[in-house]
Amino acid sequence: MKSIWARTQRSWQAVVTIAVLLVIWEAAVRLIGIRDFLLPAPTKIVGQFFAQPSYLLLQTLDTMRTTLYGFALALALGVAAAIGIVYSKFLDRTLYSLLVALNAVPKVALAPLFVIWMGTGTMPKVAIAMLIAIFPILIDTVLGLRSTDPDMLDMARVNHASRAKMLWKIRFPNALPSIFAGMKVGVSFALVGTIVGEFVAGESGLGHVILVAQGSFDTSTVFVALALLCMLGVVLFKAIEIAEAHWLVWHASQREKTALESVPT
Repeated sequence: MKSIWARTQRSWQAVVTIAVLLVIWEAAVRLIGIRDFLLPAPTKIVGQFFAQPSYLLLQTLDTMRTTLYGFALALALGVAAAIGIVYSKFLDRTLYSLLVALNAVPKVALAPLFVIWMGTGTMPKVAIAMLIAIFPILIDTVLGLRSTDPDMLDMARVNHASRAKMLWKIRFPNALPSIFAGMKVGVSFALVGTIVGEFVAGESGLGHVILVAQGSFDTSTVFVALALLCMLGVVLFKAIEIAEAHWLVWHASQREKTALESVPT
């Protein structure tokens, strides 16, 4: 009960802080007389959202769907590749090095290739989101799988446990904290990749909304899309945090978080 109250209190503190900043923004724009196409007031931005709520929410859902597809693909491929890298010296020397080199290439430079190969629409956006999100998931999963206590593995070998059992009963549970850390970074990167894809090859989504609004100097719509992107990013990140809290109740990080939340502020 105390932790729920602490979370509610912290949430209200964040809401009040944001509200104060918006009031300062509104007052500054009105007092200085900044023109709307340069920096619209918060009331103008809210009004722009309510002028076309259905359209903007549909574009948000499209961006969220593409982000989730890319993230799910990155998670599946990243974890599978990490397992292969940990268990295979050949993959460690080849695939790992290839992915490190590929990660150094700006993804915006690769986006036109995906358009050529896959055309416009959902597929290139999902591919770009996956490509950006996979690296942190892969790196953290490899780190987690390799951080298993050697004594636990030796004991499992003495008891004639198979490699598959050692993976799923020892290595994988031990790697879960690192995997969730990679997922939290990866889901944010997947959203970035989706927006990049919508800029280059999208016919819908918040990235496409920003691109069209920028062409007509509709700054209010740009800010609405940015605000929706921020909220979408927070929702996706919090969803991973909730899953982490559910699956890692036993981990020290969750016990420490619970203890901190129970401390009165």
